[in-house]
Amino acid sequence: MSTQLENAGITLMQGYDRSHLQPHPDLVIVGNAMKRGIDAVEYMLNAGLPYISGPQFLADHVLQGKHVLGVAGTHGKTTTTTMLAWVLDQAGLEPGFLIGGVPLGFSESARLGGGKYFCVEADEYDSAFFDKRSKFVHYHPKTAILNNLEFDHADIFDDLAAIQKQFHHLVRTIPSEGRIIAPITESNIDEVLEQGCWTPVVRTSLDANEKAKLYAEQLSADGSHFKVLQQGVVKGEVQWNMTGQHSVANALATIAAAEHVGVSIETACEALSNFGGVKRRMELLGTVRGIEVYDDFAHHPTAIDTTLEGARKRLGERKLWAIIEPRSNTMRMGSHKDGLAHSARLADEVIWYQPEGLDWDLQPVIEAAPNKAKVARTLDDIIQTVVAEAGEGDAVVIMSNGGFGGLHQKLITVLQA
Repeated sequence: MSTQLENAGITLMQGYDRSHLQPHPDLVIVGNAMKRGIDAVEYMLNAGLPYISGPQFLADHVLQGKHVLGVAGTHGKTTTTTMLAWVLDQAGLEPGFLIGGVPLGFSESARLGGGKYFCVEADEYDSAFFDKRSKFVHYHPKTAILNNLEFDHADIFDDLAAIQKQFHHLVRTIPSEGRIIAPITESNIDEVLEQGCWTPVVRTSLDANEKAKLYAEQLSADGSHFKVLQQGVVKGEVQWNMTGQHSVANALATIAAAEHVGVSIETACEALSNFGGVKRRMELLGTVRGIEVYDDFAHHPTAIDTTLEGARKRLGERKLWAIIEPRSNTMRMGSHKDGLAHSARLADEVIWYQPEGLDWDLQPVIEAAPNKAKVARTLDDIIQTVVAEAGEGDAVVIMSNGGFGGLHQKLITVLQA
């Protein structure tokens, strides 16, 4: 992000020091990582400076008067928001967008746009230390994708019902002339909609289903080629670089949302066939001596599972390595530990990284593993194992929602040497 800001000519001040707020700014936008006790926060409050949360700022100053397309769900928000912005852009609608990742199809992750449409990643995480509502409550989308819903963010949500409550706050804000797009398979979303829904819902499905208005007919097992049907009629075909059933599901949601703002299914399919993906979503970083090194953001058992499923179908019999850092707040607290061994089962060999500050032991995950698995305590351990044992044709998928100590480039450098 710092690189993008500097490229835009914006001056950065690192750290959270009160001197950054002198002379006093007109408005302080407070990020949701800011807590009481941080020097700049205490100064802001004591000096009586005007402040606002990021999502509220966006709502007040960017989204006013726009037709907002919001993408919500536990998984796939960034990728689906990028797909949607890409499709609208290719259709000539000049959408604005705000994406929580670095999209490969665009030169930046946020754009004001020239038209009336704005695509926003609608996150259920809380807005700020002074506003514990989910960010997406501020966005007032007219078109809303509810991709999927399961337990995550154990640092702020007690249980699934607490997240569903926030999702229903979102549903209450969607106009009756709007549209909600949801897959038919998500019972957790069904429960939210049963609490009250005032908006037409379009259902999607990965295969033929009478309840789904839009569904896929898969032409290849890895999700890289499929037809799109609307009420039984073929409307378009997608052939692209993405893999995995989750990618097909994201595409169907995108197509349904784009159709709501007048983009034909055929046009949307053509645009998706040229889609470049998102940085850190099964992104091939390099191939060294026939060993492919991928980077992926997976940080939840479901995301690990779906990423490896796509990779396995793409690779066939080739050896698949998964190197996983349990780094998200929820992972660090151990909320997902029971599902981890199973989530990585499709890899031939798994290396779990036990970093400093992980307050639970990964050993039970190793013992429960149906495949070859080990724990590494240093990056050098990981690199030595891969360099010693990986061979031509192998694929190494590195999974973390952080920088993983620069492991990706270190591994490529050592393999090259």
